[in-house]
Amino acid sequence: MQTKYWVAPRFGDLELADIEVPAPGPGEVTIDIRAVGMNPTDFKAIAPGGDPSRLPIRIGQEIAGVIAAVGPSAGAHAVGDEVLAFRVQGGYAQRLTVPARTVFAKPPSLPFPEAANLLLAGTTAADMMRVIGVQKDDHVLVHGASGAVGVALLQLLRIAGARAIGTASATRADVVRRFGGTPVEYGSGLADRVRALAPDGVDASFDCVGTDEALDVSLELVPEPSRIVTIAASARARREGMKAVAGADPESAVFRDSQRQRLIDLAGAGDLIVPVARTFPFADAREALKVLRSGHPGGKLALII
Repeated sequence: MQTKYWVAPRFGDLELADIEVPAPGPGEVTIDIRAVGMNPTDFKAIAPGGDPSRLPIRIGQEIAGVIAAVGPSAGAHAVGDEVLAFRVQGGYAQRLTVPARTVFAKPPSLPFPEAANLLLAGTTAADMMRVIGVQKDDHVLVHGASGAVGVALLQLLRIAGARAIGTASATRADVVRRFGGTPVEYGSGLADRVRALAPDGVDASFDCVGTDEALDVSLELVPEPSRIVTIAASARARREGMKAVAGADPESAVFRDSQRQRLIDLAGAGDLIVPVARTFPFADAREALKVLRSGHPGGKLALII
């Protein structure tokens, strides 16, 4: 069966095209996609200056939808099941055949756009907590707390019993409060403002932005550099004794995969909220990527089919 999908035939652009979707083979299922989750990795993958040998490129790692067909040895999946899938390739499509191991039952309480945006940010946040070893009553600092990973971190830290201070702009302070953190505005004087909120000190720091300010303040406030973790400044982290995580790291990938069902269960129970700021028709993927690339979407974005 043919489907529409978005592909980058050249760097910096997307085109809508038709493709034949293969029937699911052993250990595979085919999903009629209802929502496509959007992440910065999507536009980074097709940014100008990449290796031309990678073209054409299909993007999209997170989807949610309904199973349309099931191949042999695909587990308990059945046609008609509402599901979400993570670590897929080419998710900007109307229909996709994927390995069954990437597919999970969608909780009935979780709408498709939220389900399609849950696992990349959620598993990244869980991985950051893993390398730090967060303890109950730890007082921690989260840089970029109103972004997708930051919001997931705030909620997981609250579940773990830690107390979080989250940096954000003044206009996003309410987001930090909503998800369990104490907001502090970034910018000049940040270290002193954090000290005022945590007079007994900061035990750990989570950097979701990669700015010099975030890392400088973290090093100033946290006694042990090994209790600072970044997802955006790995080179500096290696030089200065901080930790860095990335989904491509084998250890991180294994751990993140182990956390998928836990995060889905938390979201289904209402304990892990995915704030979706805006949805776009599938045909408006180019416009949606422009909003995502702006760096200030105000929450997660999704393409709706």
